[in-house]
Amino acid sequence: MLTGQCNCGGVKYAVQGDPVGIFVCHCSICRRATGANGIAVVLVPKDQFRWMSGEDKISSWSKPDGDWHMWFCRVCGSPVPGLNDAERMFIPAGTLTEGGEALKVEHHIWVNSRAAWDEIGDGGRQHAEAFIPGDETG
Repeated sequence: MLTGQCNCGGVKYAVQGDPVGIFVCHCSICRRATGANGIAVVLVPKDQFRWMSGEDKISSWSKPDGDWHMWFCRVCGSPVPGLNDAERMFIPAGTLTEGGEALKVEHHIWVNSRAAWDEIGDGGRQHAEAFIPGDETG
């Protein structure tokens, strides 16, 4: 089981099950959203995810000209889990508080978009653009 929360503790969540790894997105949109080299996320099935508290404290922003969304705590500004696609939620890995100790970076996506100063130094598989779990051709 994984648990996590935002910085102020107002938004809390739990995940039943054992996610297999972390995805790091290096695209320019994720860089601007986090102010860092991108965002590290864990993907989990929607039916394994539940909000423990603070769902009413969540705001979101959608990129007007694209299919990109960000969810965050409107009290402290921390990124919080959001809908990845019809079947899965994404969890910002930095918000995990328990259960994520064994997770490792498995995939780096949108590597062709990474910042010039962004050096990838782990063994995660690198993908020029998007990667869809289960699609080993990407």
